Amino acid sequence: MKIEIKKFGTILISRQSGKEALAAFESSLKNIKEEEEVIIDFDGVITFSPSWGDEFLTSLAKRYGDKFKLMSTDNPSVIATIEILEETNNFKFNRI
Repeated sequence: MKIEIKKFGTILISRQSGKEALAAFESSLKNIKEEEEVIIDFDGVITFSPSWGDEFLTSLAKRYGDKFKLMSTDNPSVIATIEILEETNNFKFNRI
């Protein structure tokens, strides 16, 4: 399953909105097959904060483990947030 983050907005900045985005997406997550990968696409995102990312990305990474992957991006906001989350949570996101 590919999740286009821009569906939640292009400026993703608060912990609360990250929680709400994940909660809103839960029904779609129920359709994921056991062997299916969950891929995050950051295309179209302008601003991406660590608080939003922690609520959404970290939660999904913990849930799906090695099947959870982030698509490459050249967005400095996304890159910085991913680095902060990896350092804070002491793990590396899988990237494609």
